[in-house]
Amino acid sequence: MSAHTASVHDLTRTGKLTVSFRLLLSLYLIIPLCLALQLMDVGLWQGYLKAHLPTSPSQFLLFQILFGTPHIIASTLVLVSNNDYWRHYQRKILVMTVALAAFFGVGSLFIPYKALYVLVAAWTVLHVLKQQHGVARGVCRLPAWAYHLLLWLSVVAGIFIYIGIFLKNSLDAQQVEWLKHIIGGLCIGLAGSALLCQRYVKTTFGKIFLWANVLLILVSFYLYAQQYYFLAILMPRLVHDVTAYIFYVTHDYNKHNLQPQNSLYRFSTACHLPIMLVLPVLSFAITYILQAYGDAWANHLAEFFLGTEVRKVVSLGLIGYLGLMHYYTESFTWKQDSPYRQFIGFS
Repeated sequence: MSAHTASVHDLTRTGKLTVSFRLLLSLYLIIPLCLALQLMDVGLWQGYLKAHLPTSPSQFLLFQILFGTPHIIASTLVLVSNNDYWRHYQRKILVMTVALAAFFGVGSLFIPYKALYVLVAAWTVLHVLKQQHGVARGVCRLPAWAYHLLLWLSVVAGIFIYIGIFLKNSLDAQQVEWLKHIIGGLCIGLAGSALLCQRYVKTTFGKIFLWANVLLILVSFYLYAQQYYFLAILMPRLVHDVTAYIFYVTHDYNKHNLQPQNSLYRFSTACHLPIMLVLPVLSFAITYILQAYGDAWANHLAEFFLGTEVRKVVSLGLIGYLGLMHYYTESFTWKQDSPYRQFIGFS
C-alpha cells in the first residue's frame, strides 16, 4: 500500500493518511470473483477446482500463512510494541489471559471438544462480521436496531456455515440437511431485513456497502451448499484480514512517520524500510516461521529439557491464545475513545 495511490488519501499537509471507504468496499469484489470461479468450474472445467481445492482452507499451509494468523500477529505487534498502549491495556490483557487459561485448562476436563470448538468458532465469526458491519455502520448510518438485526442474523448464519464446513466429517446426512435448512431460513431473513433496512441509508454508496456485507453471507452459503468449502471461507477471510491491515498500516504510518515512537520503527527507519511495509513484512515472516517450524522447534526443546514430547504447542497453543486475545482486544482498541483512534481518519 502506498501513500501515493488512490486507495489512501492525504489527510493533512503533515502527511497523515486516511482509511478510504472506497478501498474497503473494493475488497468485496472477491465475492463475484469466487462466484464466477464456481460457475466456470461447473460449466467449463468439469469440477476441476472442486476436486483439487482443499476441502478445508486449514489444510492448505499457504492459506494459513496468508490469511488469519498474519493479521493476528500484526495486531499483537501494534499493541505490545507501543509502550503507551501496553500500559493502557495491560491489566485487561493479564486478566483475560488468566481467564482463558482457567476456562480452557479446567473446561477442557469437563466440556466436550466439539462444544469448545463451537464456542471458539462462534467467537471467530462474531469477530470477523462485527468488524465488517462496524465499518459499514460508519457509511450506512443505520439506526441501532437495524444495525444489530443485520449483524446478528449474519453472525448466526455465519456460525452455522462455519460449523457445516469445519465439522462436516462429524455430521450425518440428516444433520447436514437440517443445517442447510436453518442457514437458508436465516439467509432469507437476512435478505428481507436488508430490504427493510436499506430505506434508512441515504446514499447509493452506503446501500452498496450494506448489500456487500449481506452478500458475503448469502454467497458463502451458496458455495457451502455447492461444496466449494475453500471459496466459501476465502471470501470473508480475505475481506476481514485485508480490512484489518489497512487500519493497522494507516495507524502505524500516522503514528511513526514523522518521528518513530518505538524501537521497532526506529530500527526499520535505520534500515531504510518504508513504514508501510514494516508491519506486513514482519507479521508474515513471523507467521511463516511459527506455522512452518514452530511445533517442531517446541517439540525438540521439550524433548531436550524435559524428556517429553509435545504436540501442536505453537500452532494450537500459542497461535490459538494470540487469536483469542486478538478477538478480545479488538473489541475495544479501535473504539472511539481508544488511543488508537487519534491516528485513524476516514475518507
